[in-house]
Amino acid sequence: MKCVYCGSMDSKVIDSRISDDGSSIRRRRECLACGRRFTTYETVERIPVFVIKKDGNRELFDTNKLRGGIMKACEKRPVSYESIDKLVTEIEKTVYNLGANEVSSDKIGDEVMKGLKELDQVAYVRFASVYKEFKDIDTFLSEIERILGKKA
Repeated sequence: MKCVYCGSMDSKVIDSRISDDGSSIRRRRECLACGRRFTTYETVERIPVFVIKKDGNRELFDTNKLRGGIMKACEKRPVSYESIDKLVTEIEKTVYNLGANEVSSDKIGDEVMKGLKELDQVAYVRFASVYKEFKDIDTFLSEIERILGKKA
């Protein structure tokens, strides 16, 4: 492993630990040339998954984009970063466990909606208003009434 400080290719592993979620291994290394320590992470390389957008375009599945959308919906809400990260991880696992090279943006959006509904109802409505493209206040109100159980 190349040292981030001096560029030497010689290092030794000091400590290895499995990450909290079990998806990677954290390795603490020491450079044999300069003696400085640095951390690396080892993860499983996954096959690329393409998201089929509503307009038919395809783009690579991007966990950061997913996290950004969820964080935007949860902005100024009492939702911890850990809860958001857990939801992102669950959705990411769902996408990769489908075993397909392509997944529709609708499938991902539905998974986000399901997770946000349990996490924070205001964040859920915020996300739904963009995802379902609410056209007017009546659509917005009907979604809120559906959440409250007034309508089926």
